[in-house]
Amino acid sequence: MDRRSFLLGTGTLTLSQLLAGCSGHQAKLRVQLLKGSIPAQAVNKFRTLNQRTDLQFAPVEQLKDLFTQLQSWGQQEQKPEQQQLQLPLPFIKSKQIAPPDLVGLGDYWLAQAIEQKLIQPLDPAKLQQWLTLPKRWQELVRRNNQGQLDARGKVWAVPYRWGNTVIVYNRDKFKSLGWTPTDWSDLWREELRDRISILDQPREVIGLTLKKLGQSYNTENLNNVPDLEQQLRALHQQVKLYSSNTYLEPLILGDAWVAVGWSTDVLPVIQRYQQIAAVIPQSGTAVWADLWVRPLGDASSTSLGEQWIDFCLTPEIAQQISFQTKATSPIPVTLNPANIQKPLRNLLLSDPEIFQRSEFLLPLSETTMQQYQSLWQKIRINP
Repeated sequence: MDRRSFLLGTGTLTLSQLLAGCSGHQAKLRVQLLKGSIPAQAVNKFRTLNQRTDLQFAPVEQLKDLFTQLQSWGQQEQKPEQQQLQLPLPFIKSKQIAPPDLVGLGDYWLAQAIEQKLIQPLDPAKLQQWLTLPKRWQELVRRNNQGQLDARGKVWAVPYRWGNTVIVYNRDKFKSLGWTPTDWSDLWREELRDRISILDQPREVIGLTLKKLGQSYNTENLNNVPDLEQQLRALHQQVKLYSSNTYLEPLILGDAWVAVGWSTDVLPVIQRYQQIAAVIPQSGTAVWADLWVRPLGDASSTSLGEQWIDFCLTPEIAQQISFQTKATSPIPVTLNPANIQKPLRNLLLSDPEIFQRSEFLLPLSETTMQQYQSLWQKIRINP
C-alpha cells in the first residue's frame, strides 16, 4: 500500500526540535512517527507539560520504514537467547537496539504487525480519552491474535488521524464539459478516455470499481460480482497512467484531466495550484488511518506512552492535527470553516453521510487476495 510508503511532504518535525533531555535517570518517552503527522506545536506543548521527562520524538520519512523497523525489533525480541550468545568471542554479546515506546503505523499494516507478533496490546482502561473515540474507530483496532476484526478482541492500537481516497481534477479542463466529477461512475465517462491518472494499487482500483457497482471494497469473493471484470477493462481504457508516487504530476502538467489519490498527497497540491480541485466520491471511498502502536518488548515508560496517546486525542490537539497535518482527527471536534482555506474544506470537513458509506481496507484471506492479484494482472497484462 504505497500511501504508506509515499513521502508525505516536507513535514513539521525536525530532530533538532524533538530530541531533548540529557539525564540518564529521567523518565523517558521515545516515539517514532511519520514525518509531518504531528504538528511541532503539539510536541512542544507536551514537552512543556513534562519538563522533567526526557522526550525523544524521531520522525521517519515513510510509514513503510516504520513497519520494517517493527519487524527488525520483533525479530530481535523473539530471537532465542542461546542464538544471541553464539558469537565468535564468548565474552562479547550482540548489541540490541531497544525499540521505542510508541510507533506510528498505518492501519494497512496492523494485521501483519499483530500476526507477526511485532506489537503488544494496549489497555483502554488506562486511556482517559478512549471512550471519546467513536465506536467505529474503536472497532477498527479491536482484533484477534491473527489481526482480524473481533468485537471481543484486544485493543492493539489507537488512531490519531485519518484520510481517504479522493478524485482530483483540473478545473480548467472541465470548463468546456459543463460538469465536474462527483462520484466513481464519472471515471467511466467517454470524455475522460485516456485522461485519468490512477493509483497502481489493486485494492484501491478494484475497490472503487466494486463501489461503483454497489459492492464493498472488502468483497470476499470477486467471482460473485459478474460485471466486475468488464467494468475494470472499461476503466483501464480510460487510464493514462498507473502510479502510486507520481500520479499527480500529469494532472498538474495538464496531461491528465483527473487523478485518483490519497488526501494527504492531494491537499498540498490544491493549496499550491488553483486549477486543481478534489472531491470525496458521493457513494463512499476508502479510508486509511494512522495509529499509535506499542512495539514488542518492555516499554521504558508505559505511563508516559499512555499520556501521549491521550494528549493526541484531546480536542485542542485534535484540532491542530486536523488543521496542520492535512488529515482529520478521529475525535469529533468542531472546526471553523473560516480557518480552513476554501479549496480544502470539502476534504477536511468531511460529510458524515459519505463517511458512513466509506470503508477501511480490511485484511482479506490469502485466497481472496490471490483473486484480487490475479484479476489485477489479467486486466493489466491482457486488457
